[in-house]
Amino acid sequence: MPDRISDSVPAIRISQMRVDYESFTAVKGLDLSIHAGQIFGLIGPNGAGKTSTFKVLATLLEPTYGEVAIGGFDVAEQPKEARQVLGYMQDLAPVPSDLKVWEFLDCFAQAYGLSKSERKARIGECLELVELTEKRNAFCKSLSRGMTQRVVLAKSLLHSPKVMLLDEPASGMDPVSRVRLREILQKLARDGVAILISSHILTELSSVCTEVGILNHGELLDSGPTHEVVERMSAGHNFRGVRLKLLESSAELARVLDKHQDIFDMAVSEREIRFKFSGTPAEQVALLKELMNQDFAICSFEEIANNIEDILLNLNVPQSSNASIAASPKAK
Repeated sequence: MPDRISDSVPAIRISQMRVDYESFTAVKGLDLSIHAGQIFGLIGPNGAGKTSTFKVLATLLEPTYGEVAIGGFDVAEQPKEARQVLGYMQDLAPVPSDLKVWEFLDCFAQAYGLSKSERKARIGECLELVELTEKRNAFCKSLSRGMTQRVVLAKSLLHSPKVMLLDEPASGMDPVSRVRLREILQKLARDGVAILISSHILTELSSVCTEVGILNHGELLDSGPTHEVVERMSAGHNFRGVRLKLLESSAELARVLDKHQDIFDMAVSEREIRFKFSGTPAEQVALLKELMNQDFAICSFEEIANNIEDILLNLNVPQSSNASIAASPKAK
């Protein structure tokens, strides 16, 4: 098997994929290509179709129609070959509490067909990568939520996959662990691994993804380099983000701003206030003059560029969940 998938072949290719359930359509004609070395973030509210898309890519679900390939292998016609190049880290993956970490990893390494010597070496490499070497002999039940997530990531890397699917990989991780996760993913991408990641921690996606796709009601609204998608999706917004930095406590100023009809989504810390402003540029200037005339000690008044979170919040869709689906397409 080559060290990486050829740049001429998409590591993940989805063409006109549709996923129908008994009562609704979860994914509608999805087209998507992800190449080796890319970290692609799939973004959307609950019920957007992310979970169904991941299940199809992981060969756990057959699409109603359309073509889906992993490393050039059709997931419906060549599922075994697709799985050989695929690593899948699902959200809230179960980990047996009565096994030691190395025993848990060894079970999967055997399933991947690694020899005894290969298993020992690869388990050591993966634990070192996720910085859990010292937990090799610990029981899984003794691990924190964040450590458990890192063990599951190590499990997903045992067979040196060329494509990684990560569903909520930062769930339960503390900030330091999230930074380490980002470093791990960036290293994998440099080594030529194609990574598709879905997460509700949108700041993490912004900082790690080279490209993003916005999924809503089963349709891909936009995709491309992260900054370009944010710029395009923000073009129609009728508000701008504003940040005020202060010399003293912000409590009184916050009370004044809270009464303003064009201000919403306000976040207040000791000497900083952030909010969204829906007025015109002229009204924004008038607001600043009004605040200065009231002798508030404002150090700076600046606009904040829209980000992925702003885009998701402005989709304005019901937060339903695919977890309520009673019947599904053909599951394997």
